[in-house]
This record gives sequence, C-alpha cells and structure tokens, in this order.
Amino acid sequence: MKLGVNTVLFKGVDVKTAMKAIKAAGYDGVELSAIQGMCEHLVLDAWETQAPLIKAAAKEAGVELLSMEAATLDEERLTKAFKAAQYLGIPVVNVGPGGKSDVEEDIVNSINTLKARAELAAQYGVKLCCKAHVNSAIYNTPTTLRAMEEITAESFGVDMDPSHIHRAGEKPEEALAQVVSRMGHVHIRDCKGPGPNPGAPADQACGRGEINLYGYFKALVDAGYDGPVCLEVIGPELTVQQAQAIASESYGYMNACLKMLGAR
Repeated sequence: MKLGVNTVLFKGVDVKTAMKAIKAAGYDGVELSAIQGMCEHLVLDAWETQAPLIKAAAKEAGVELLSMEAATLDEERLTKAFKAAQYLGIPVVNVGPGGKSDVEEDIVNSINTLKARAELAAQYGVKLCCKAHVNSAIYNTPTTLRAMEEITAESFGVDMDPSHIHRAGEKPEEALAQVVSRMGHVHIRDCKGPGPNPGAPADQACGRGEINLYGYFKALVDAGYDGPVCLEVIGPELTVQQAQAIASESYGYMNACLKMLGAR
C-alpha cells in the first residue's frame, strides 16, 4: 500500500517544490493535481510540454507518480489526461461523478458517461476511478454499487473516499467491504461534522476529525487492498509551511496505523 499526497494541498507553490515537500514528509509518492480552476500542477492543454518536466521533477524528488486527479468528465480533457498518464506511467486517473443526488436522470447519465470514459481510458492502459461525492449523482454506497454493477469494464474502478461516505451518514470502515472488489484508489482525509464540507484544511489532517480512520485502514488491510492511498486536503491556499504541517501530521498518523496493522 503506497501513501501519497494530492498536490492540490500545495497549490500555492510549483509542482517541483510540492514534490520535495511531500517526500520530506515521508510519503512514497504524489497524486498529480490537474483540476482546472483549482490547482493545475499539470495543465492538460499543455501536457506534452509539461509532462517531461514533471517526470524529471518526480525523479529528482524521489517520489512515485501514483495517480492523477482530473476532476472532469469532459471527453476532450480526459483524453489529454489519459495521454499524459500513459506518458508519465500514472496508472489511475480520478474523477467525480457529476449530477445531483437522488435524481434518476442524473445517475443514469453519470453511469453512462463513466462507462464511455472508462472505455476511452482502456485505450491508453489507464484505470478511470470515480468516487462517491457529496451532493452528486453517485454519493453513497448504494449508488456506488449501482455504478459497479452497470460498469463492468476492468478499466473502471472506485476511488473510495471515507470523508464523503462519512458525510453520507455511513461508517466508512463498514462500507468499504462492499466496494473493495473494484477499488483502484483511496482519497484519504479526516472530517469534522456532517458536512457538506469536510472542514478547514487543518481539520482534514488524519486523526483530527470524527472518522474511524484506524478502523478504515484495518478494513483496507484485511481486504488485501494494495493500491494508492493519497491524502487529499482541499480549501483555501496555504503557505508551504502550513501544507507541510498537514502532510506530515497525516503521514505520522497513517504510518502508525499501518505499522500497528503489520502493513508497513
């Protein structure tokens, strides 16, 4: 099980600085943020120019490129994301489901779109992973199971984010067993309160919130999950020192959990 950080936490600095800070915090690798309007450490429209520089920066920092977050279902942008992922050796591209919760038309459209994008991902040898997301068409375990049933392609997987499942009123450590067979990625963070937001960035540090993250890691280990686990902390732009503190604190918590479980 590899631990990483989504570079969105370090959106105030360049990707090279972010990678070095993530490595210094103890992580194995990074999730490259390519989220338009939030954090574009990889600008998809310029991926051919930027990808060689990113590959060199990762090698210099000593981090693996574990995944990419594109956060879009747009076919043109995802095609660029898949091409960049193929070049960089990134196995997983993460997206959200779009749509609105409890609207039948939206979940049908979301599943059909994800099915088509997963077929596109397969052409580039990449896995498309989607997570249940607060207020979206796929937002809890039942809607995730529906997507799993209807999208059979091996190039489709679940990005299991316990903070969204927690905000859906479920216990992530119990919900995990239902979806782990198709899990290809984990976005990890803690959460205070029922949402809709996960709280201030510092409160998203692992161990600060209300989620039973030790129980969640135990469920991961018991299930034999061996994919990426990437810290994803969102919110206002932080200084590199603030971001580093959150990354380091979270690594200490996760690493301790995994050591106690004999998995690190």
